[in-house]
Amino acid sequence: MQLALALGRRGLGRTWPNPAVGAVVVKDGQILGRGWTQPGGRPHAETEALKRAGRAARGGTLYVTLEPCSHHGKTPPCVDAIIRAGIARVVSAYDDPNPEVAGQGYAKLRERGIGVETGLGAEEAARTHVGHVRRMQDGRPHVLLKLAVTADGKAGASGRRPIEITGAEARRHVHLMRARSDAILVGIGTVLADDPLLNCRLPGMTPQSPVRVVLDARLRIPLSTAVIATATETPTWVFAAPAASAMSEEFLRTKGVEVFRVAAEQGRLDVTQVLKVLAERGITRLMVEGGPTVAAAFVQADLVDEVALFRSPNEMGEGIDALEGLPLTALTNSPKLRSLASAAIGPDTLQMYERA
Repeated sequence: MQLALALGRRGLGRTWPNPAVGAVVVKDGQILGRGWTQPGGRPHAETEALKRAGRAARGGTLYVTLEPCSHHGKTPPCVDAIIRAGIARVVSAYDDPNPEVAGQGYAKLRERGIGVETGLGAEEAARTHVGHVRRMQDGRPHVLLKLAVTADGKAGASGRRPIEITGAEARRHVHLMRARSDAILVGIGTVLADDPLLNCRLPGMTPQSPVRVVLDARLRIPLSTAVIATATETPTWVFAAPAASAMSEEFLRTKGVEVFRVAAEQGRLDVTQVLKVLAERGITRLMVEGGPTVAAAFVQADLVDEVALFRSPNEMGEGIDALEGLPLTALTNSPKLRSLASAAIGPDTLQMYERA
């Protein structure tokens, strides 16, 4: 099961709207086939593992990180492939909350006399499939809020001038986090101040860059910005208020940008509606990177499920706070979050929190 979980994680950020599942076929103490969900969500992990195992799978055991699907989607049900392969036993880590599955996969296997065991590796599988579970149960993506702050709690220089807070090691770690996310979200203020690419720039991993999402209520984003100029290379979605310029929307669409309209109040978009639209489009894991206004909006709406807080050992003095209008303790001391882990990343420190 540990191998299946490791294989499944290979697909994080690339399989949406489907979960990143891993599967292993074993018989007589030998691994016969390995599989993981392929980019775009298909083929599924089970069929990949069974294909590699071939006829030798008959009488074997299939370890899988999520309940096999039992419904016809864009591909036939995985349970049918398991039955045809002659698998004698299925060990599943986690029950699928998808109402189209939800125990039906197990039931169909048992009807055919296949042994089913569940729960092995469930805790780790829950973390791997957290985006899928959140989307199925709450109708929104799992939200990871990433913040970088100085030792005195500042997230940027006065005047919102761009400045590097953390070191190269921490920045590489952030790029890996991006690659494991379906989408990355920032506000228009970050785009105007930093003109970021918002992609994954680790060697060989640029194709694994997430969908880029920009909150821009008035559609002020210039066509010359990096995210718009590269929209045909990396999917770019912009959210605007209903009253924003239709002409600006048309200009963005000619650049390959998708524009969505959601409700706004006092010039600020309803982030709950933003998440609903993202989930409808298949996004399961969302990384929120900034800036302070956007970060505070997600905190205030109780939409933060996980926090990655990078702390620099250096102080800044004058600067802007990480959460607009809120102290950083609104996160670090929140009763809704619990400390998960802390680790040194070069000279910086990464503190992880998750929903309690």
